[in-house]
Amino acid sequence: MNARLRLCFGFILAGLLAFAGCSVLEQGTQILGQAETVVEKGEKAVDTAKKLRSAFSDFSEEEEYYIGRSVAAIILGQYPPLNNAALNRYVNKVGNAVAMFSERPEIYAGWHFLVLDTDEVNALAAPGGFIFITKGLLKRCPDEESLGLILAHEVGHVVAKHGLQSIKKANLTQAFTAIGTEAIQAYGPAELAQVTSAFEGVLSDIVEKLITRGYDRKYEYEADELAVNIGSGTGYDPNGISRFLQTMVGDKSAVSGKGWFKTHPTPEQRLDRVKSEIAGLQTVPSIAVVRTQRFKSAVASLK
Repeated sequence: MNARLRLCFGFILAGLLAFAGCSVLEQGTQILGQAETVVEKGEKAVDTAKKLRSAFSDFSEEEEYYIGRSVAAIILGQYPPLNNAALNRYVNKVGNAVAMFSERPEIYAGWHFLVLDTDEVNALAAPGGFIFITKGLLKRCPDEESLGLILAHEVGHVVAKHGLQSIKKANLTQAFTAIGTEAIQAYGPAELAQVTSAFEGVLSDIVEKLITRGYDRKYEYEADELAVNIGSGTGYDPNGISRFLQTMVGDKSAVSGKGWFKTHPTPEQRLDRVKSEIAGLQTVPSIAVVRTQRFKSAVASLK
């Protein structure tokens, strides 16, 4: 591996290592199962970043992937993956089905869905197509229609690049300056530390949004609108999201302010908007009994 590539590899992963450590990186890499090596993709990322940029939309697909991959590994450092291969395969099938009907059916390295082993009710979408749904949320879903719409909501966050939009301007500018410079191959320890700091800031901004503060309401409402259109386009009854939201109304666990209740608008606030969006559809797919049976079979082992 030449010096330029080693430095490239270092700065892309430095922020992740600072947050979570090598063991988390290795775990995240194994779980998310990427087809190409990190080194190969790292070289492509640098080769495509030739000029200084200043907006979240200027991230290349490769750069978005690496940021999302690092965020995903941080999430896996906080929440363990559910050790249930069959259920994870099922969730990936549903998730990839709805993603195919989004505006970004194909993204760099593909879409990846994973169930987290926690009873906390939550779902998280990292840039680059890394989407997580908790065991607690799965237990709340009444059918596959609801699951499909929830995953479509998270796909919507990625499609609209909400995670990238959460990066603060200062960190964004610093990160783009580091990525875009040709001098990175000659960086010494001090310069490399500055690059590392830039990416730490980028990751911190996104993780804080996903886990600590949540997206702005306008982003959540936009993701709901996208979910209705993506889900119905896939063939799912879009009322599935309403049925899920209804299970959250008046929930006593909302008092704790954890997980979904901490990072999403109230279900009451979302229900009226969702119903209005569904009412505007020309056709509304109906619930398929075979999908409901398939869902119940897939989640039967959850405890």
